[in-house]
Amino acid sequence: MSIAQNLQCITAQLPQGVRLVAVSKFHPVDKVMEAYNAGQRIFGENRAQELAAKAPQMPTDIEWHFIGHLQKNKVRMIMPWASTIQSIDSIQLLQLVNKEAARIDHHVNVLLQLHVAKEQTKSGFSIDEVLKAAEEGAFNNLSNVTICGVMAMATFTDDMNQVASEFELVHNTFLSLRDKHFAGNPAFKEISMGMSDDWPVAVKHGATLVRIGTDIFGAREY
Repeated sequence: MSIAQNLQCITAQLPQGVRLVAVSKFHPVDKVMEAYNAGQRIFGENRAQELAAKAPQMPTDIEWHFIGHLQKNKVRMIMPWASTIQSIDSIQLLQLVNKEAARIDHHVNVLLQLHVAKEQTKSGFSIDEVLKAAEEGAFNNLSNVTICGVMAMATFTDDMNQVASEFELVHNTFLSLRDKHFAGNPAFKEISMGMSDDWPVAVKHGATLVRIGTDIFGAREY
């Protein structure tokens, strides 16, 4: 099937209120443009250099989401292009993003990345860390950043019961943060979780953003 047909197939299955982030990493601009021409407007990149190279070649109404691990020395590179950074995994990174956004008079939305998977290689706040940081007011007083919710990746496994339990933990943590610490922030409403293999499970457990690449663009072109 074509990229347009793949998009149509996926979006037809998404319930109302769930948005698709088309993960375009490692795919060339012409393929991204195919998806754009089919109506897709939110794209996800996980490498700073790739986002900075692609974005200037694409239409300006695209909403670019940075979804990969963000090194501090790459924040400045993506700042002019990213409308949302989904992978805020430390207070230091959050503060730096706020500082760099202020430097260029830019406003950026962010998601707090939670570490719920069994793999230690995945990054993010532990549940205890994020709740403690919220208690201590670490997410307050950010001039150029709006915290819009949480993001997570489940363990890479065929055991969908385990995946479901991890997504449920993310959802419960989101509710706890929202109700206790972000009650005055109407923008705090996003849960980004679910990829090509497990997005239907994520949607069942409250995902509002799903990040799908392979099922749209096919195998990655390295």
